[in-house]
Amino acid sequence: MSNNPTTIGVGLISVGWMGQLHSRAYSNVPVVYPELGIRTRLVIAADTNDERAQFAEHVLGYESSTSDYNDVLNHPDVDVVSVCAPNFLHEEIGTAVAKAGKSLWIEKPVGRSAEETESVVNAADAAEVVTAVGFNYRNAPAIEYARKIIAEGKLGRITNVRGAFFADYSAEPNGALSWRFIRGLAGSGVLGDLLGHLTDLAHYVVGPIDKVTGVANTAYTERPKLEMGSGTHFDVVEGGEMAPVENEDYAGLLVHFGPDAQGAGAVGTLEASRVCVGPRAEYSLEVYGTEGSLRWNFERMNELELALGHKGPHVGFTRIMASSEFGDFSKFQPGAGTSMGYDDLKVIEAKKFLLAHVGQESIHADVHDALAANRVVYAGERAIATESWQSVEPVEGTSASTRTAADSTRRETVDA
Repeated sequence: MSNNPTTIGVGLISVGWMGQLHSRAYSNVPVVYPELGIRTRLVIAADTNDERAQFAEHVLGYESSTSDYNDVLNHPDVDVVSVCAPNFLHEEIGTAVAKAGKSLWIEKPVGRSAEETESVVNAADAAEVVTAVGFNYRNAPAIEYARKIIAEGKLGRITNVRGAFFADYSAEPNGALSWRFIRGLAGSGVLGDLLGHLTDLAHYVVGPIDKVTGVANTAYTERPKLEMGSGTHFDVVEGGEMAPVENEDYAGLLVHFGPDAQGAGAVGTLEASRVCVGPRAEYSLEVYGTEGSLRWNFERMNELELALGHKGPHVGFTRIMASSEFGDFSKFQPGAGTSMGYDDLKVIEAKKFLLAHVGQESIHADVHDALAANRVVYAGERAIATESWQSVEPVEGTSASTRTAADSTRRETVDA
């Protein structure tokens, strides 16, 4: 533990569920990672809803609250800013945070389109500020371990990948028409909401995707209206006035991994749905190689199924429980079998962000990773509309799993 801890002033924009989660994560970093010598100070929170602004001050522990997010940006004691506002505000607020010279932790998808995301990237790069993006599933210790063993070549040459992010949060036909279903507010539907998460997971574990094609549909073309800010898509409205759903409920992409990926040349399918009956949050990734395979599912996030080799009495998948060898698991639990939870992934995310803020090495999702994911998502949207294959423009500076020159040589020797 450092004798001279660094205190970081925190500002929050939008005090919904995710904003509250960010706040708890900041507060937990000094508890979970005391050796880092980082202390957090919750300075000011902004929300246009006065009740939520007061909640930030009186429950979460912020020193003050406001209805104007510019007060957060202009506060001299704020060093880092969390942006948890809806998608249609990401470009405006994200670029404003960067121009104010504050480090930025913003939730995905960082805009309603790849173009909006790129605006935030350009602003952040111009201001040379540290950024982080809420791709929380990559922080699961089992996923960190999967990335490691794939990079070490233990699965051999990666041949194919299958990912599915299936949820039921909109399976109810009378689920409220929140902003998520309105194109002008959300952009795409499940493509940006869930498939963006899955794309980042594939990039982080296997490597960059370079071309896509796909299909999509909308299961429920109308939903009951919901006044902005009065509820969420989890709310059920009986007998309400109906309005059109303007984006997709399901999307499936056929993808190809580019030449720089750990899984160079591999192909795969990535699917996402918000209207499945049965899966609650079945967010899964499967990676298959010439020497082994692995499977992970968020609903059992503390487990990894692993198969290695072709012969012997244990051929096939074996369930492995997350332990001290898996990412940051030991920071939260003393041994395998005692589970971590979703909120813990945000504490890891906050730790990585704050480490980067103080100038230490941190491999984490930032706005470049968000742009890479969104270029896949919106190339997928174009591919669906035109019934064609679409190339994905690469993004520099991401944390995707790529092959080094030495790794490429080793693989070529093995393949020969």
